[in-house]
Amino acid sequence: MHNSYIYIKSNKNRTTFYIGITDQLQRRVMKHLEGIGSKFVSKYKLYDLIHYEHYTDITFAIQREKQLKNWHREWKINLIKSFNLEMKDLKEHVFQ
Repeated sequence: MHNSYIYIKSNKNRTTFYIGITDQLQRRVMKHLEGIGSKFVSKYKLYDLIHYEHYTDITFAIQREKQLKNWHREWKINLIKSFNLEMKDLKEHVFQ
C-alpha cells in the first residue's frame, strides 16, 4: 500500500486555488510554507490547505488530480465545502 494525496491550497481570501499531488502531505505543506516547490503557490500566497483526499493507489490519485484541474471553479468550491463547509485552513489536522 502506497499513500498518495491530492490537495487544494488557497490564499486567505479564497480567490485562487492550487491543486497538487504528493505522497507525503505533511512534507509538501511544509515545503510550500518555506517557499520551496511551486512558484505559483509562493507568488499567490496559497498557504492554506483547504481540502485533501487520501488514496492508496497512485493511479487513482493522478486521475483525480487531473479531473479536479479540469473542473470549473464553482465545482471545486462545492467539493471543498462538502468536506470543509467554512473553507478553513486544515494544516493543523495534517500535523496532529
